[in-house]
Amino acid sequence: MPSSSAGWPSWNAATEPPDAAAPADLLAGIAAYRRHPYVRDLPDPPAIWHEGPTRLLDYAAGSDGPPVLFVPSLVNRAYVLDLAPGRSMMRFLAGEGVRSLLLDWGWPGEVERRFTLTDYIAGRLERAVAAQGRPVVLAGYCMGGLLALAAAQRRPELVRGLALLATPWDFHAPDPGQAETLSRAALLLEPAFAASGSMPIDALQAMFALLDPDGIAGKYRTFGEARQDTERARMFVALEDWLNDGVPLAAGVARECLVGWYGENGPMRGAWRVAGLPVEPRALRLPAFVAIPGRDRIVPPESARPLGTLIEAAAVHEPHAGHIGMAAGSGAEAALWRPLLEWLRALP
Repeated sequence: MPSSSAGWPSWNAATEPPDAAAPADLLAGIAAYRRHPYVRDLPDPPAIWHEGPTRLLDYAAGSDGPPVLFVPSLVNRAYVLDLAPGRSMMRFLAGEGVRSLLLDWGWPGEVERRFTLTDYIAGRLERAVAAQGRPVVLAGYCMGGLLALAAAQRRPELVRGLALLATPWDFHAPDPGQAETLSRAALLLEPAFAASGSMPIDALQAMFALLDPDGIAGKYRTFGEARQDTERARMFVALEDWLNDGVPLAAGVARECLVGWYGENGPMRGAWRVAGLPVEPRALRLPAFVAIPGRDRIVPPESARPLGTLIEAAAVHEPHAGHIGMAAGSGAEAALWRPLLEWLRALP
């Protein structure tokens, strides 16, 4: 799900009162971000499968290693897992001999705007997996972890292992009130759903930004005060560009997520169904790796931890990292990439 912070220190209203310079500092930080010259220029690897706007990118073309298919969220671009040189989990794993495949959902067209989660999971995702001709490891990031989990439970013959990276399950933990606030947004957005068949990008960004407005102000103020010619500054811009490069969410999917997940806590209560069947982590009989970043403000650890206990014999990894930092930060290799690689190499 969208983030209101890319890992820069946030301003805490409880410890630092606002002052008259704050608005000017915020505007200066935003202006510094907008004029920064950084542009992502990593070329995409070959696509080995596609359906509509969805592509499966192969980061280890020609490799005969066991395939690992990464499933990102539907609301953010897939390239957060291939952000920049030295910040790409996909290229790191490919360099270690892993057949790294990335599912790029693409921009939803007229067909996709009529999709539900069942269409994405029991349809497009399962067909991408089946097209590989042999069992794959499914690795889901954030919302993508829920999609991967449901597909693995439905089609275990196609999956040899499941990695869930910062994946929510208990949507009411630790703050049911915040979850209910997001759920109520669905009612306000119904006119937009009806007009376009989707949840607009601006609505997605605004809804999640409201959960942490001080964090947004803080990160831009800090950026504006920092040197602009550093790697840290370039990566801040890279992450902000990714966060601002969102994708609209099909209206049916948005309703399921906002009402069914956040409002009703369907996954945790055993009420979330895909193609009519409940998604039950306890029913999974596959090797599993559950990564729960301890400093995650997007998927709080309390939300992700139930998966570590519900999935039998899951290997639980809790790095001291944030949601995005675990996947693409300067410490991501130690926080996630190598632990995941070691788990992959130990699979039977």
